[in-house]
Amino acid sequence: MPVVAAALADVPPPGPITLRLAGAGRFGSVIWAGVHGELERLGSFREDVRRALADAGLPIDARPFRPHLTISYRYDRRLATLLDGYSGPSWPVTEFALVDSVGGDYLRAWSRSLCP
Repeated sequence: MPVVAAALADVPPPGPITLRLAGAGRFGSVIWAGVHGELERLGSFREDVRRALADAGLPIDARPFRPHLTISYRYDRRLATLLDGYSGPSWPVTEFALVDSVGGDYLRAWSRSLCP
């Protein structure tokens, strides 16, 4: 993570980004909640991060950007139906974190404020 942290050190913080969870979907057996709100600002920040990582010679994921929150790794039709109609409150995202997944454990490896 030190290489990643160094690569991201000069990425300008975009300020808080207002998001909310709404709707649901699935990737195979994974159920996810959709992310709505200031997606253009979120996408711009993502591109700044990708550019900084690429400039540092780090590999970049080529898959399309689909902001979401993973809810379950096991598909459950009832849960998916309940989430499909969900529309949650907005909240300001004020921090960016890199999470390292090892087995079933998720550990915050690095974070920084999005506020200038």
